[in-house]
Amino acid sequence: MKKVCTVLLSIAIAVSFSFSAGQVEAATPKAVTYKNCTELNKVYKGGVARTASVKNVGGKTNYQPFVSQALYDANKKSDRDKDLIACER
Repeated sequence: MKKVCTVLLSIAIAVSFSFSAGQVEAATPKAVTYKNCTELNKVYKGGVARTASVKNVGGKTNYQPFVSQALYDANKKSDRDKDLIACER
């Protein structure tokens, strides 16, 4: 009886891990590539920064950038001054 309970418990744990791993993958959004800065700024007014520690070298801005490495990497072409913030405003 003890062996049967151990086997059933092991199977239940394995099944719960497989379901939770599938939920993590589904919850991670894909990074969207925007056509230009106008389109990106409609969603992210301050642009997109690669990390929270980057500083703007392009001048004074009015908004804080949204921090997302995946989103920045998808829109890297829009970072004209190469300061790791795409489409800052």
